[in-house]
Amino acid sequence: MTDDPARLDGKLAIITGGGSGIGEATAHVFAKAGATVVVTGRRRAPLQKVADAVGGHAIACDVSDQAQVRDMFAQALKITGRVDVLLNNAGGPGPIAPVADVDMADWVTCMNINLVGAMYCLQEAAKVMTAQKSGSIINMSSLMGIQGYPMRSAYVASKFALIGITETMARELGPVGVRVNALMPGAVSGENMDRILQRRSEAEGRPAKDIERENYTDVAVLKRWVAPEEVGRAALYYASDLSSAITGDKMKVDCGRF
Repeated sequence: MTDDPARLDGKLAIITGGGSGIGEATAHVFAKAGATVVVTGRRRAPLQKVADAVGGHAIACDVSDQAQVRDMFAQALKITGRVDVLLNNAGGPGPIAPVADVDMADWVTCMNINLVGAMYCLQEAAKVMTAQKSGSIINMSSLMGIQGYPMRSAYVASKFALIGITETMARELGPVGVRVNALMPGAVSGENMDRILQRRSEAEGRPAKDIERENYTDVAVLKRWVAPEEVGRAALYYASDLSSAITGDKMKVDCGRF
C-alpha cells in the first residue's frame, strides 16, 4: 500500500488540540492511513484516551506557552526522528460580545491561544521540516478566516491571521519541499458548538435552536452540520501526497456555505 498517495505509512503527525472534536477525529483518520499520531493539548486524560484508541502518543502541552511547545516537539522528535505533519488545530472560541463591550483580557487570551500559540508550533515545525527538507503543515482556520462575523472579533481576527501566515509560510518553505495549507471548517457539530450556541442564546436572548437554524444549518446548501471526521478527511488530503503539488491553499469544509 506504500504506492497509495492517500497513505501516511512511516510518517509522524502532530495534532494540537487532539483530545476532542476535530483533533480527535483527525487522529483516527491519520492513524487509519498509517501515521504515527502524537496528540497534544492541555488536559492529559482525554489525550491519553485518544492516543490509546489510535495506538499513538499523548503529550500534554499548552500551546500558549512557548517552552512547553518546544518541549513537546523535542519529545515528538524522539519517537521516529521526524515530524512529517503538523495539524495546527488547538484553539478556542474566544469571547462572544460586540467590539464595543468585549472584555479585552478575554480577547487577548483568545489571540494568545489561537494565534500566538499557533505561531509557536509553526516556528518549531518550520525548523524541523526545513532540516529534513519535507513536511506538510495544516493550519486550522475557519470560514470566519475569510469573512467577519458579529460578536466574534477575537476569533475572526485570529483565523484571518492564520490564512495570511499560511500563505507567508508556503512561500518561505516551498523551496525546501515543505507544504503549508489551511482548512476552513464551517459549523462543526460537537460539544464546542453546543457551548457556543448556549452562550449566543444567553447573549442574544433567544432560543439556541433558532440561532442554529438561521446561522448554521439553513444557510448551508446541504442543510446540516459538518461532522468532525469530514474535516479530518480533508486534513488527510493536505497531509498526504494526494495534494503533493498544493501549497498556500485554503479549503472550505462547510456543507456549502457560499
